[in-house]
Amino acid sequence: MTDSPVAITMPVEDGLPVGWLADLVVEAERVGIDTALVGEVAGPEAFATLGAMAARTERIRLGSGIVAAYTRSPALTAMGFATLASLAPGRVVAGIGASSPIVVGRWHGGDFERPLATVREFVGLLGAALAGEKLNHDGPRFRSEGFRLDLPPVEVPIWLGAINRRMLALAGEVADGVFMTWCPPSEVAPKREIVDAAAAGAGRNPDDVATVLSFWAYAGPDPGQALERMRRHVLAYAMVPTHQPAFTGTFDNLPAAAEAWQRGDRAAALSLVPDEAVLAQCALGPEMLAERIGAYRAAGVDLPVVLLTGARFGDEVGPQATVDAIRSMSG
Repeated sequence: MTDSPVAITMPVEDGLPVGWLADLVVEAERVGIDTALVGEVAGPEAFATLGAMAARTERIRLGSGIVAAYTRSPALTAMGFATLASLAPGRVVAGIGASSPIVVGRWHGGDFERPLATVREFVGLLGAALAGEKLNHDGPRFRSEGFRLDLPPVEVPIWLGAINRRMLALAGEVADGVFMTWCPPSEVAPKREIVDAAAAGAGRNPDDVATVLSFWAYAGPDPGQALERMRRHVLAYAMVPTHQPAFTGTFDNLPAAAEAWQRGDRAAALSLVPDEAVLAQCALGPEMLAERIGAYRAAGVDLPVVLLTGARFGDEVGPQATVDAIRSMSG
């Protein structure tokens, strides 16, 4: 395995069985990958999937990457992470974020308002509950009267998903790690400066806030098809209002693509996503994967996270080949 830690994120948007994902994490542990994360979109539910992985592994760190602060209460989320920590003591991390108006509002019928204040309130309550404190809280977003975990207090680091300036600053103020995504290597340092300044302003040591960063990667046998799939992902995420600022530095045609998207011409919008915009954010092939991991480490990322993707929906070969490529970096 590589000299410095590398993590992977499961391809939860690829329609793969949870048993297969658990098999992949067993293999990742065997080859020395540091951490395996499970995001939550519209496929596998994060806690059930992580529980299956915890039951089959012994050393690899496991965590969410990310779960939304809107779709579960802080108390229920604390129960989930405490349960995982009971299964896998000392190797659980909590990736928390605001998610997006599409997921929270359209899919779950929630109210995606005041994301910064909501996440701040959620993280405070989650940390208190995991520490064994009784929750008596009546806030702008959350209420909890008398809740206390019936499991022992646990130390679960909280990584805060952050793209924009205010959420980056909040990570510096309250989180154990800032979890960046859709961030090319050249943008890591200026974003980290925001985190550091906020941490120092809150009386914290900036070195206590880890930098974790995920990026999409494919090292399988069908790079042409994978590039086209990545292009669709870049376009889809770039059209999310909360995510769009992350693409302004690498996607020159973004205004024109957004205009085509808004008028419903998805094909025209996709045609405006150049290869360069895709490859600024994603890694294609073993050589680019190794180069990108090195570039992120050189930029100050403590834990590069490879978001595994297949060349198409249901592709098992692509994620496995990408794990094999990470393994081969040990030489």
